[in-house]
Amino acid sequence: MSNLDHVYSAPREWTRVHRVSPLLGGWAVFAGVAGYWFYSTQPGAAADDQARQLHISILLLAAAAVTGALIAIAFGYIGWYFHTFRITDEAIEQRKGVVFRQQRQARLDRLQAVDVVQPLLGRLFGFAKISVEVAGGVKSGIALQFLRLADAEALRNEILALAAGYRAEVAARHDGTESGARSGSLREEFEHFRLAPAPGSARTAVAAAEERPLVAVPVARLLLSILLSWGTIASVAMVLIFVVGSVVVAALVPEIDIVGAFLGGGFVGLVSGAAGMVSVVLASLNRGVNFRLGISSDGVRIAHGLLETRKQTVPPGRVQAVHFKQSLLWRNRDWWQIVVNVAGYQDNQQAVSTLLPVGTREDALAALWCVLPDLGDPDPEGTVSRALSGRGADGGFVTAPVSARWVDPLQRRFRGVLATETALFIRRGWLVKELIVVPHERTQSLALTQGPVQRALGLANVAVHSTKGVVNPVAQNLDVADAVTLLTAQARRARARRKVQTPEQWMEKVGLLDDGAE
Repeated sequence: MSNLDHVYSAPREWTRVHRVSPLLGGWAVFAGVAGYWFYSTQPGAAADDQARQLHISILLLAAAAVTGALIAIAFGYIGWYFHTFRITDEAIEQRKGVVFRQQRQARLDRLQAVDVVQPLLGRLFGFAKISVEVAGGVKSGIALQFLRLADAEALRNEILALAAGYRAEVAARHDGTESGARSGSLREEFEHFRLAPAPGSARTAVAAAEERPLVAVPVARLLLSILLSWGTIASVAMVLIFVVGSVVVAALVPEIDIVGAFLGGGFVGLVSGAAGMVSVVLASLNRGVNFRLGISSDGVRIAHGLLETRKQTVPPGRVQAVHFKQSLLWRNRDWWQIVVNVAGYQDNQQAVSTLLPVGTREDALAALWCVLPDLGDPDPEGTVSRALSGRGADGGFVTAPVSARWVDPLQRRFRGVLATETALFIRRGWLVKELIVVPHERTQSLALTQGPVQRALGLANVAVHSTKGVVNPVAQNLDVADAVTLLTAQARRARARRKVQTPEQWMEKVGLLDDGAE
């Protein structure tokens, strides 16, 4: 039977990950051994006796390396044998460990995101790892590596389907209506969003929800944005400084020629700068190449990757905070980058927190709309545009007072806070423009802080705490009276808005229900 005829489904019984997992997970060790072998066996200028001794040493080292690799493979397969997982109506469960057994459970009613990741070797052979992120602190999620790509997609589809059923049931209880049986409710309510598999793709028992594409990042824009980034410029500047320094040293010290000066200091700077630039470029390329942002009944879909591809699905209402950033070098083209906080992504990885690596203002507004479709403002586009480009009290923002110029002379005019019915806007930044948007219902706690200088100037900061991540919402250097008012009002707004958002509400805001009804 061909792969196209086979229907892939998520396992309900305890099942092991694929048997090639130990090999795929340990490929770096084998690559290191092979590289060392290649380097050691290159011809040299040693004498015959030295060459013979070197050859014997290489053979001994190779034998030790092969033995170590075989032992590592054996232990890897022992761990693989005891690593099993299954999915139930309530959770996905994982058991692993040989001496110390572990059993972990990721409850679907606490689901925050599902990622299907294909490292380079996995892409070559058709394997993927799946990460299930749930609320509950560090290491509360489950990672399964490796599965066949079709098995990983089938597991992802069923997890999202069951999680959507939970959200519908909770919403029904909140509205005081009967929820009915959870099993089958998702397929009845969302069947019109399910698509038949594309030609040539594998068939899964629960098909993926239909996706509406919103934003794609052109390669030319991505490359230009990397060249105009501060990391790239700093790396190039480091190289130039060391090269120019080498030339100056050679000119001032007659005993040192330019080659010696370069090898003494410039070479180190060249290598350091080049390594930094390569690191920045590769990280940015991996976040931005093939980047696609879309929406479906499952939530927000994000796909990207160069060497490692990642497909993320964030269910509705799981984004805790949104952060717009625009560097000075992007200002002429009006490009923006957006990162988000999602509960479950506790490791602050930029790769999993990027909602938009680089985009126009229209792209940025579309990205914000797909995660926060209701900003509680009659003119949301105008409000966001004024927040991105304004200064002072433009657009109704509460600003930092004149006394803040003593501690914040450059950014004072750009700082501001604005609250709508559903979200809090925090504006800041002079060299790098920034805008943070926090939904009121995602506010977990608030804090008012003052340093000794701020206390003397009548200033205070208000921090909005949600989940740990790359976004840190803090309104700085406000007048004390404004800070107290903001703290009190935001606590009241958070209590009023702290309720479950149903999938139907989110889909209605982004227009999916209208499309499905046609």
